[in-house]
Parts: sequence; C-alpha cells; structure tokens
Amino acid sequence: MNGHPSAGVPILQLGDVLVSGLLNELDDKSALAFTEELTETISSTGARGVLIDISRLELIDSFVARMLMQLTTTARLLGARVIVAGMRPPVAITLVELGIELSGVETSLNAEQGLTALGWHRAARTPAGEAR
Repeated sequence: MNGHPSAGVPILQLGDVLVSGLLNELDDKSALAFTEELTETISSTGARGVLIDISRLELIDSFVARMLMQLTTTARLLGARVIVAGMRPPVAITLVELGIELSGVETSLNAEQGLTALGWHRAARTPAGEAR
C-alpha cells in the first residue's frame, strides 16, 4: 500500500495492523495529507491497530503533536488502536518543555514492542525438515 503522494509516507499493512512512520522533514501540509491518508486506509482496510514509528523524527512542534493526538482520537472512533513508537529523548523533552501532553496517545520504546502490544507477532521459524 502506498502513502498519499503529497505525504510521501508509505503505509504498510501487516494483517489487521497498519505500520507507518514520520520523517523529520514533515511540514504541516504533509502532516495533514498523512493524517487524511492514514484515516482513509484505516477505514478501507478495517485495521484494528496502527503503529506510527517516529524514531527518525528529531524535532516535534505543537502542530505535529496535535496531529498525533487527533489522529489517535479519529482512529479510535474507527475502531483502531494507535501506538506511537520510537520517540527520541530530545523529542520527549521538547514536548514536556512545550507543555504538550499527548493525551490519549499510547507510546512504546520501539516498533517491535509496539507491534507486540497491538497483538502482532513475528512467526517463529522452525529449522528445515523439523515438524511443527
């Protein structure tokens, strides 16, 4: 699945979980396009979980923080749980300094923990020739 052309952010589907990420160069217009595309994708796929990886995001402003909160609320109304993964310490510090609480936004240390929390598990590999 591809992201909205103006957002330039891919949205991948793993079963009933969507995975996407935010890049550092995200401007307000791209953030809005990403939100719109992700909301449409949640609706069209019936996704029950969304992981947004922000580990490449070095800075965050109040607009992007508000967008994440609104996206989480919208997704919840559509029946999907959102987890924001990989927040860097400077981003967390900036949010605190700006007095921004990401109310309602679940976070995880990294994408793998976020996917696990959403109930998505990597299939265990069995050695060739071994019965399951």
